[in-house]
Amino acid sequence: MKVLCLMILADKLSYRIENAAYLAAFLCLILLSGCSSGPEADRLSGRTMGTSWSVVIANRTSDHDKVRLQSGIEAELLEVNRQMSTYDPVSEISQFNASKVLDTWFPVSKLFAATTANALRFAHISKGAFDPTVAPLVNIWGFGPQAIKADLPSDEEVAEAKAMVGFQSIAVRPPEANGGPALKKSAFRNLDLSAIAKGLGVDQVYKLIDRLGYTDFLVEIGGEIRVKGDKNGLGWKIAVEQPNKIDSQVQTTLYLSDVALATSGDYRNYREIDGIAYSHTIDPSSGYPVTHDLASVTVVGEECVLADAWATTLLVLGLTEGYAMAVRQGLSAMFITRTTEGFLVRYTPRFERLLTGMTK
Repeated sequence: MKVLCLMILADKLSYRIENAAYLAAFLCLILLSGCSSGPEADRLSGRTMGTSWSVVIANRTSDHDKVRLQSGIEAELLEVNRQMSTYDPVSEISQFNASKVLDTWFPVSKLFAATTANALRFAHISKGAFDPTVAPLVNIWGFGPQAIKADLPSDEEVAEAKAMVGFQSIAVRPPEANGGPALKKSAFRNLDLSAIAKGLGVDQVYKLIDRLGYTDFLVEIGGEIRVKGDKNGLGWKIAVEQPNKIDSQVQTTLYLSDVALATSGDYRNYREIDGIAYSHTIDPSSGYPVTHDLASVTVVGEECVLADAWATTLLVLGLTEGYAMAVRQGLSAMFITRTTEGFLVRYTPRFERLLTGMTK
């Protein structure tokens, strides 16, 4: 039986990945010290996107080379950053954001175009609850790259930043179109794909390891996970944390195989001013942090980039709208709401199947 004991301390730090470093380091520590039965697993790890990554290989291939695999993973993650890191001034996304030319196609890499198209699809589905141009609002609330202000932004500052947000101003030309993959903006916008970058990185590393012929492995970046393999119907053992701001407790344990998992929550990254906690999750429609009691959303899906985007989208929407959308979309999702009497947990029908021991 192959089992990995792993605590998902996975509040997906939404639009500010760098703040996840301390969280991911703890996650990685638990991952690397996790218990397993059967042959000793090979574990690799490193740093990316301001956080940590971990890979566990349960069954080595005949030509397994740990050093070569480590190098390949790092190269894959460097390429994602080269295209989509807003902290690299020469990355493709930084050059696109800096461009002052409107209504003109800007050539980009295929992966960058596809990822932007995914982000825009979620923006349309959620009617803007997920918005890849929300960076100006994230920044003024103290969760972006700028220095954190001691006080809260004024209503005027919020309105000014909100005027700079709007996914409708971004268009994507697909790779198969004449001229190749490209982006275009009809108004000055700062595109930021941080909300799904970790999920994307997980998928890219997963695909690399899969191409090399490995059959049983786990990939994790900053708490977002994708696993392959199954043995005796049990899969990988994943413990999802309760969204408690004080200590860490397991909310539920899942056995997963050939799926991805992502969690978005309000319990790790927040600002407290004058005794009031302000979530890092910003509602683009209002320009303010979400105020509902939904503490975390965990989504299990086929690809991590999609699970990542859905977790953010559903958290912004809140329990009522988010749960309804998850059911309509046939998602496997768990919602944890904070109440005066403790945590209230609600599962979609597909997620309930996971609790019965089914791996998908």
